[in-house]
Amino acid sequence: MSPPLRLVVRLTPRAGADRIEGWSEDAAGRPVLKARTAAPPTDGRANAALEKLIAKALGLAPSKVRLASGASSRTKTLSIEGADPALLRARLGGPAASSAD
Repeated sequence: MSPPLRLVVRLTPRAGADRIEGWSEDAAGRPVLKARTAAPPTDGRANAALEKLIAKALGLAPSKVRLASGASSRTKTLSIEGADPALLRARLGGPAASSAD
């Protein structure tokens, strides 16, 4: 089995709807996926909504997408099992995620 992929996401909670907005770059020039969730950033609700949003976009079970870091930050790293970079490019467009080490 291949190692989980890592996907960096910039999350905006309390948006009008759950949606993926495309790719951007962080201050260091690294690619980040921009996403919004309607859930508030309390009690992990926005993080859980993000996991479900990404899983749905990739056609994976929600249990395959987990928060790896950034629980209280707007920039989060997700660990994604059962996907390869080609799937991420096809479903999310833009740069692919990196393999976890």
